[in-house]
Amino acid sequence: KIKVVPFDALTGLKEFHVSNALMELGAPTALISPLVQNLPKLWDLYNNYGMLMLELNPIRMQPGKGGRLAPIACDFKCAFDLDDPAWKRLHLPAHLFASDYSEFEQEINQLRTYQGQSDVFVMNDKGTITAPTFGGGANAMVTELLGEEATISSDFGGNPPYVKMNDISKISFKYWLPQSNVLFIIGGKANNTDIYETFRAMGDGLREFFQTHGPIPLFVVVGRGGPNVIRGMNYLRDILDSLGIPYRFFGHDSAMSEVINYALAINEWMKNGGKDDIKAKLKI
Repeated sequence: KIKVVPFDALTGLKEFHVSNALMELGAPTALISPLVQNLPKLWDLYNNYGMLMLELNPIRMQPGKGGRLAPIACDFKCAFDLDDPAWKRLHLPAHLFASDYSEFEQEINQLRTYQGQSDVFVMNDKGTITAPTFGGGANAMVTELLGEEATISSDFGGNPPYVKMNDISKISFKYWLPQSNVLFIIGGKANNTDIYETFRAMGDGLREFFQTHGPIPLFVVVGRGGPNVIRGMNYLRDILDSLGIPYRFFGHDSAMSEVINYALAINEWMKNGGKDDIKAKLKI
């Protein structure tokens, strides 16, 4: 459920705005009080430190002292008006404002005019797991657990249309598949993302990569849930079978941490002979 809450910028976001919105949404009583106490503080942060945008997605509720729930921001994004000196009061490190993006990041950033997210950051240009990730919570866990094995950290959630996801796939595959052991497509259970369109776009991008550059030894691991997930997995499976690429799919009922650990285990297997086995199968 989505609730848009208009308020006067001169007076700011108040507790009653949050309370009324949560009650109209039918939120559980235990969630209302801690959110009413904490969400208005976001306006103070936004208004007092020269921000242009502030986003928390998702927010999870964690039991604190005495069992009282406390909101935890699993993913935080903001943008500053650098002409407003108020942001300097946060004493943020200078490298956060660096603009020296890699060629890969620049190409992906050009797609931000489309629906859906396209947030990327190069983790390790020598990494061997390329993980297109969907959702802020998934991104946080994947980035932490993959560590230096990951080529990129990404969030492509927000129901990207076919054209955008296909462009993202082609750019990502061009830069990272030649060195990757594992293509790891991972996200939680989506609410509004059409998984079929996402997987169709990525599958078509992978097929085009093989047609253009020839086969490479690769293992595909997928963990996803949401609308049209079975149809999407069937489409992706057919493409992987036609290309001779081994794969393993996990549904939304699989713990994400275990799926990530599986991808890491496959990466180690690839380093220790698995890659040669796939090369032999593909006759390359």
